[in-house]
Amino acid sequence: QVQLVESGGGLVQPGGSLRLSCAASGFAVSNYAMRWYRQAPGKEREFVARIHTEYPMTNYATSVKGRFTVSRDDAKNTIYLQMDSLKPEDTAVYVCNVWTDRDYWGQGTQVTVSS
Repeated sequence: QVQLVESGGGLVQPGGSLRLSCAASGFAVSNYAMRWYRQAPGKEREFVARIHTEYPMTNYATSVKGRFTVSRDDAKNTIYLQMDSLKPEDTAVYVCNVWTDRDYWGQGTQVTVSS
């Protein structure tokens, strides 16, 4: 059974950093491309980053490129999203996603960037 569990969100000041984790079970993260998305209040869900099976091949949304880094730990079956130089507009619920036989989503973790 595929499960994705995010953690690491919280309240941070502008310019600060957070590292999100997405612990996977029921499949090996090394065998599938995985993605981070985010959804801010009143807005549609938007793509943030993707990590390919051919790690360290990655892609990022223009809005986060150069500030966010996605990575993977195969031994822990977990992917991460290191977020630096955070801005108030990064405030959202961050969710990880994988397509194996269908789309699977985690429950999300709240990130709030505010002074």
